[in-house]
Amino acid sequence: GSLGWRLDADAVGDDYRVIQFTPPGSPCSIIFGKGVTRGLYLVVPDIEAARAELAGRGVDVSEVYHYSDRGCRVSGPHPDRRSYASWASFSDPAGNGWLLQEVTGRLPNRVDHDNTSYASSAELAAGLRRASEAHGEHEKRTGGQRDENWPDWYAEYMVAEQAGKPLPL
Repeated sequence: GSLGWRLDADAVGDDYRVIQFTPPGSPCSIIFGKGVTRGLYLVVPDIEAARAELAGRGVDVSEVYHYSDRGCRVSGPHPDRRSYASWASFSDPAGNGWLLQEVTGRLPNRVDHDNTSYASSAELAAGLRRASEAHGEHEKRTGGQRDENWPDWYAEYMVAEQAGKPLPL
């Protein structure tokens, strides 16, 4: 409220309450609440690469998993690679529990729409790969003709994905 932070979520359950805020101009948010200290989140653009890096450094990290429509834990990333839907977990030497969560596109109003950036060349490359795959589907829908304006389409796709806006078809 008075800090000028944006309220992103306020969820209440029988045994928890989660309040999520984002400071002005920040791509990162913070979660406060009862019952949330068991899982510290590390949001990553590529869950499999992040898991492999941790495992390569000797961290005992779980397999990648997602949840079925019925809420059951299922091995592997979400079949559609839906943002916010693939996980891995590990504990640090102090016993803190961590969750890796794959986020490739943000929910609406959770990102500064005037600023599109990537934290690393690997993250930018992953965004370009997603745009390339989506653009291939776009060209199939338009009769298989080569799209001479593909750079503009990629840019529109990548900005929309980061801002949580509808993706171009």
